[in-house]
Amino acid sequence: MSQITLVRHGQANTGARDEASYDKLSDLGHQQARWLGNHLRDTGYHYPRIYSGTLTRHVETAQSMGFTANMVQDPRLNEMQYFSLAKALEEQFGEPVPTEREDFAENVVKVFSAWSDGRISQPYETWEEFQSRTQAALKDIAAGEGPALVVTSGGVIGMIMQYCLDLDPKATARIVLATMNSSLHRLYLMGNAISPDLFNAVPHLEAKDRRFAQTHL
Repeated sequence: MSQITLVRHGQANTGARDEASYDKLSDLGHQQARWLGNHLRDTGYHYPRIYSGTLTRHVETAQSMGFTANMVQDPRLNEMQYFSLAKALEEQFGEPVPTEREDFAENVVKVFSAWSDGRISQPYETWEEFQSRTQAALKDIAAGEGPALVVTSGGVIGMIMQYCLDLDPKATARIVLATMNSSLHRLYLMGNAISPDLFNAVPHLEAKDRRFAQTHL
């Protein structure tokens, strides 16, 4: 029996409205990652295998955590193109791209619904393609020896949870929305089964003077 620990990247550029502008950590995102790295070292966790996506915010998170030794960067762990999908939803169905934080939750559910149903024409990546690459990455990591640490994004974590728990797209969207920046998610491998036993944990942000850093966006 082994385990895989997923980490969502630290807070990124929350004011962005496109993929490129979003892809960098905020100052708070770097701090969240530093606290997380210190927590993992203080509690004695050892990860002989470390993976991340290739996005800037993934690499910056791993660097600020101090967990980059022999890190493997895998593009299959990169996030879906949410802003591109939201823009397509606006153009095709008149659903405005959110400009306020409180509007993102409803929009993400609508995007996931239309995307999974194949109603968004010519997406950058189909729902099935996103499913396929995240599952392939997970299975390849699961086939390796020893605990693994994986720095990725909320959409990838949501899709992995969908695979493990057989969730529908709406429930998957809710998982994605709930996932906090720099949060921990642990999967246990037992035979051919991959089972989550930890979701959205932020022990490094539980102290009273750090709760301000418990962010979702």
